[in-house]
Amino acid sequence: MKGTVRTTIIMALIFLVAQLGALVMVSSILTTEDQAFSNPNDPLIPIYYIGAMILFTLAVLYIIKKKREDIVKFIFIGAVAFTIFYVLIAIAAKLTSNIVGLILPLAITGTLTYYLIKKPEWYVVDASGVLMAIGVIGIFGISLNILPVLILLVVLAIYDAVSVYGTKHMVALADGVTGMRLPILLVIPKKRGYSYLTQGSLVKELEEGEEREAMFMGLGDIIIPGVLVASAYSFRAASGGGPFHIEGIDANLLVSLGTLLGAMLGFAALMTFVMKGRPQAGLPLLNGGAILGYLLFYALVYGNLNFGIW
Repeated sequence: MKGTVRTTIIMALIFLVAQLGALVMVSSILTTEDQAFSNPNDPLIPIYYIGAMILFTLAVLYIIKKKREDIVKFIFIGAVAFTIFYVLIAIAAKLTSNIVGLILPLAITGTLTYYLIKKPEWYVVDASGVLMAIGVIGIFGISLNILPVLILLVVLAIYDAVSVYGTKHMVALADGVTGMRLPILLVIPKKRGYSYLTQGSLVKELEEGEEREAMFMGLGDIIIPGVLVASAYSFRAASGGGPFHIEGIDANLLVSLGTLLGAMLGFAALMTFVMKGRPQAGLPLLNGGAILGYLLFYALVYGNLNFGIW
């Protein structure tokens, strides 16, 4: 039990670091030129994204079933390497304009990519996953306004619940990804000496009632609620007219941090279920907490109930 509590705290810290890292990205590094979509207010964008995600998930499951995990691994590692380099080069460009600003991101990206291929231990997977999460949260956070983000969070929360408790294909996907040691699951060991390289099937562990040696959390459980945290900062005004304010802290930052607080409370609720040892759909609680945190802090900070939607 002691190991589980420690692991949960570490997971919470990783969740928090990814969110705060993305906030730094959207507040001081990324600009409107980095937006992924030309119209951040388009409510159909999250629908297109979710449709593409479902098709991609089905394709991955099909490829895994056909025993061609090498194809999936190639695609994912390529995407991870690109995102990590994008994050690091953006940070480096802000700090320096000399050749070091190119060499260092290349060296870090190359090193992480090499170990993801050759020796994907849990700490390599986690470091890569956190950097990827920071980048994806930042890009989506500056690219989608509040209404599209809320649609994204609500629909994905429903989808996550159905895929974990109903069709259970998300459990199969997590099991397949575990076998490929990809940074789509964050891995926090419960005991010293744990090696991700020897991790067996998660489904088999569940079926046989074995005690897990590590705690796992999908990268999407960090990214999706984080998009609302980042969007709240990117698209809300720096000055508010509501009853709640803190001297020296802009209104949009307060709402963003309030959204993060709600997500963290959702995380705490989620972990109470995870500690029981069964797969849990993370997004209903995480997204729900983030949405409630946003709505509450928006009303308090801006003093109106349009919630930035219209």
